[in-house]
Amino acid sequence: MRMRNAAGVTLWQVDAWTEQRIVHGFTGRGGGVSPPPFDSLNLGLRVGDDPAGVLENRRRLCRALGVSPGALVAGQQVHSNAVAVVTRASMGRGALSADDALPGVDALVCAEPGPVLLGLFADCVPILIVDPRTPAVAMVHAGWRGTHGQVAVRALETMAASFGTRPADCWAALGPCIGPCCYEVGAEVADRFAGWGRGLVQVREGRLYLDLPLANRRLLETAGVSGRQIVDAGVCTRCNMDLCFSHRGSGGWTGRMAAVIGL
Repeated sequence: MRMRNAAGVTLWQVDAWTEQRIVHGFTGRGGGVSPPPFDSLNLGLRVGDDPAGVLENRRRLCRALGVSPGALVAGQQVHSNAVAVVTRASMGRGALSADDALPGVDALVCAEPGPVLLGLFADCVPILIVDPRTPAVAMVHAGWRGTHGQVAVRALETMAASFGTRPADCWAALGPCIGPCCYEVGAEVADRFAGWGRGLVQVREGRLYLDLPLANRRLLETAGVSGRQIVDAGVCTRCNMDLCFSHRGSGGWTGRMAAVIGL
């Protein structure tokens, strides 16, 4: 995965997916019109930014990807492990207003050309999945609650049940998110991951830190995705606030980056 500039918008993209004409990318914070503290490519409509500026930012993102804003489909993102199957009839849900986003879901899957799945992030793990055989795609929003609920696995299970996807055929990409260097958690969260294997919960100077990207990588591998077919941007949002929005790093007053994917 590499970072590039597309029509003024910062995007992390997977070269092989671009060659396969998969519309996709993880945005950074540059290239938009939002003022501080949302500067500048804030794509979230519920963070206190001017909605007109957010919609202009979304238009800029869509122009960089070569798609229409009306193709976007967003979920409500409630830190669940619920998954929605998206069809062309879903296009536009959550695109211009957060009020009509698909309710109660944190993962979207699709096997139809046209819809562009949109997720919003500012520390949680953004996961994009491509099944090139079917073909089908998925967008997963994984905070610690969704990760513990195995939302990435639920997305793969839904793809298998709905489209016949085989996890062994899938490729996955993890975008910028908060890393174990910065993601301090309390004992009540750390205890939930105690049986998930070595290295997931780290102790430094008496403080507990959780490795969310590693947790999701292990979930994908356990579900049948080969570790060789998982790529990671390797960018900590809190360590790189010049490039990324970080809820933790900003005290909660910040914008949202996007993960987008479509056939």
